[in-house]
Amino acid sequence: MKLIVGLGNPGKEYDKTRHNIGFRMIDKITSNLNIEFNKEKFDGKYCEKIINDEKYLFLKPQRYMNLSGTVIKQYVDYFKISIDDIVIICDDLDMEVGKIRLRAKGSSGGHNGLKDIEKNLGTSQYKRIKIGIANNKNIDTKDYVLGKFSKEENDIINNCENILGNIFNDYTKLSFDKLMSKYN
Repeated sequence: MKLIVGLGNPGKEYDKTRHNIGFRMIDKITSNLNIEFNKEKFDGKYCEKIINDEKYLFLKPQRYMNLSGTVIKQYVDYFKISIDDIVIICDDLDMEVGKIRLRAKGSSGGHNGLKDIEKNLGTSQYKRIKIGIANNKNIDTKDYVLGKFSKEENDIINNCENILGNIFNDYTKLSFDKLMSKYN
């Protein structure tokens, strides 16, 4: 079983904010697969789909971003998911808007959601897809990540959704290493 997690904050007020790019991307992937987040467990919304004889579980933790690791750990334990089969989709302040970077492991890079995941899983050896949201040093970081994209940025993110759809389709057929070679 594969676990695909989109990071974000629950609640309408956070919808379409920079920090919720993980929710936005996983919504696009599940929409392309014609499935909806119709189940809830352990403070998370999830759905499942069998693709190429493999079960994929898509998760949107419903605790705030900084507590995502607690939710993910409960899913990993309950569904007996290997760390090797987890992919986290999240925002990255240090990359330009819409840039996509795949990583097989690594540090949190200061991202509090990733810090909590590492703390709860006891490792940083999980796969991640980082989506660039840029950084405006003239705005407090908290206000910036909880802000919405400009029209121009939103157009870039819409294109990013399509690219991520292609990445996910390839992920169902290729190893993550081959995926990184293709998209990084």
